[in-house]
Amino acid sequence: MNVDNNIPKDWVETTLGDVANVTTGFPFKSKEYSSSGKLRVVRGENVSLKRLRWDNEKFWNSSIKNLEQYFLEENDIVIGMDGSRIGKNKSSIPLKELPLILAQRVARVKSKDGIAQGYLKYSILNNKFELYINKVQTGTSIPHISLGLIKDFSIVIPTNIEEQKAIAKILTAFDDKIENLQAQNKTLETTAQTIFKERFGKYQIGDDLPEGWRVGKLGEIANLKSGYAFKSKDFVETSKFKALKIKDLKGNGVVSTSDVSSLDEECTKIERVQFFKLVQGDIVLAMSGNTTGKIGVIPPHKIELFLNQRVGKFFLKDENFKSYLYNFLMSANYEDKILSMGYGSAQPNISPSQIENIDIIFPKDDILQEYKDLSNPIFDKVLMNNEQIQTLKKTRDTLLPKLMNGSLRVNDFKE
Repeated sequence: MNVDNNIPKDWVETTLGDVANVTTGFPFKSKEYSSSGKLRVVRGENVSLKRLRWDNEKFWNSSIKNLEQYFLEENDIVIGMDGSRIGKNKSSIPLKELPLILAQRVARVKSKDGIAQGYLKYSILNNKFELYINKVQTGTSIPHISLGLIKDFSIVIPTNIEEQKAIAKILTAFDDKIENLQAQNKTLETTAQTIFKERFGKYQIGDDLPEGWRVGKLGEIANLKSGYAFKSKDFVETSKFKALKIKDLKGNGVVSTSDVSSLDEECTKIERVQFFKLVQGDIVLAMSGNTTGKIGVIPPHKIELFLNQRVGKFFLKDENFKSYLYNFLMSANYEDKILSMGYGSAQPNISPSQIENIDIIFPKDDILQEYKDLSNPIFDKVLMNNEQIQTLKKTRDTLLPKLMNGSLRVNDFKE
């Protein structure tokens, strides 16, 4: 270990530009894009995709020359160079997404000889890179960064390419497992919603229902209550007590706890605050603003999490109805329906009574129970997978900086 800078003796400190080719894409014009195009282009502040009109032969031959150099390859690293998410809008290109072509103002990073592309991937896809970009970015209304500043990003790297590959392999194993669990969850949720639609979705309010079926209200199985109105003085810079705000609901069942606001411990001792303590599996709903109608399920978490105002929690009268309620809301596209129910001049708002008065079809008890016997285990399995995902992410994020700065060596990890 080098005592002066804590870098192992067989590692070096260098810059991204010294170990990688950093380039940008082709300056396509807006008229050159079309929703019907066959080729997708990586572009924009969110490293988004847009289709190019390459199916128009005349346009292709007359307007675009020498595009081969702009086609992306598997594991190329792309970084958005403009916009509010600068430093965060970056990714490694998977094989399944190809073919793709790179547009201007998106950087591509490709390793030079003797450097492992996977190692560079984890040098860039971490918080250290984001902090660097936030520090050196320019522009006021629209932040941006140059290729030169990206090239100047400082990294430490083993001189032995095999060690570079071994570090990347360890971190990739975590990412692969996380991706597999996320894919499994998507399949499970799709299965549960497909079963719901096949059994209940074919009937609409006003239809003739099978014998023993009836139309009721959502409020028969759950009450919706808006969260606690925390005061500004209740929020602190950091603590293990957190408040779930409307911004943390991402839609389609997703709730993010990665950036929740911290609360002063004293305010959490209030009885009404304790009433809104959240546990994994709770179903919540955004009740105002542009996110009105977004539905989420609280993931496994190690923090003390409480519900803030403008977000509602469904208090079920029978927990056995949880998966039925969730799949009813998701299968019937209630996120959009609830947003359309919003009222208010400045921004959409909904009340608990509006939600509780939503019509819902209840099948015969034996049919309902049969569905719950199928869907409840799926709901629970998704939560179990989410818990494992959180554990894997935490372990990966703990290992990543140590492996990338040499304080934890590959052989130490194996031991």
